[in-house]
Amino acid sequence: MIYTVTLNPSIDYVVEVQDLKLGTLNRMERDLKLPGGKGINVSRILSRLGAENTALGFLGGFTGSFIEQFLNKESVRTDFVQISGDTRINIKLKHGEETEINGLGPKIGPDESAALLHKLSTLNGEDIVVLSGSVPPSLGAGFYERLIAVCEQTGARFVIDTTGEALLRALEHRPLLVKPNHHELAELFGVTLESKEDIITYGRKLLEKGAQHVLISMAGEGAFLIAGDKVYHANVPSGTVRNSVGAGDSMIAGFVGTLAQGGDLLEAFRTGVASGSATAFSDDLATGEKIEQLKGQVAISQWS
Repeated sequence: MIYTVTLNPSIDYVVEVQDLKLGTLNRMERDLKLPGGKGINVSRILSRLGAENTALGFLGGFTGSFIEQFLNKESVRTDFVQISGDTRINIKLKHGEETEINGLGPKIGPDESAALLHKLSTLNGEDIVVLSGSVPPSLGAGFYERLIAVCEQTGARFVIDTTGEALLRALEHRPLLVKPNHHELAELFGVTLESKEDIITYGRKLLEKGAQHVLISMAGEGAFLIAGDKVYHANVPSGTVRNSVGAGDSMIAGFVGTLAQGGDLLEAFRTGVASGSATAFSDDLATGEKIEQLKGQVAISQWS
């Protein structure tokens, strides 16, 4: 079983307004409400790829109920900790360009955080846990380390998709996969990456620090997979970019879901790239059909 963990989920309220004017009344052209959160995105794509999974994390209030009902309609299994506070709402205001207003999120109490740790304590060595997204301030900066410690105790493998110190601290625990983009990789090491060779050099440092596999997305320049002493490059399928939200999460879902279902490393890489691209070319997350269509366009070459 694959488990995803979303610590600070949201309703993403997408609002389109023509010719936005501040300080006066504006009328919506279109609006859309979607479940938000990186782990939730991973679960939604996994289900569309036929990979069995369970979404974990914290949900509360009428907003939490909306998210759970939405996921259940998409055949995503859920086992969230129910909290006393309301799950946040993030506003995505589209008016030629996009303005985002993100909610702070609810305070998570000690009993509520302990309940999530207990759910993870029942896993075993055949399970994979995907840890992704931001950590609510009430949980503290080291909460991912507490989740990883439980994974290690049970033997479950884990994937982590976060940035900065939280990612660096996780590497010594040998995550199955990390997936920075090239900007996040440069920021992580405090450097400027001027070539693909530079990207590979610093991607390999993540392996040296403990990661088992490293995926590096580079927008229109494709992606690298670094595993052992091998580096592979994949191109980007052709299409019109309509959406950047969830593309990285979709890439993780395609990669991990394929591995969990017995696929080999390169097939996992191909499906990951196709999944990320399919979401980028869609208004919402990609459909399984769109992912399958794009897989044939993904060419993989060994870089070194």
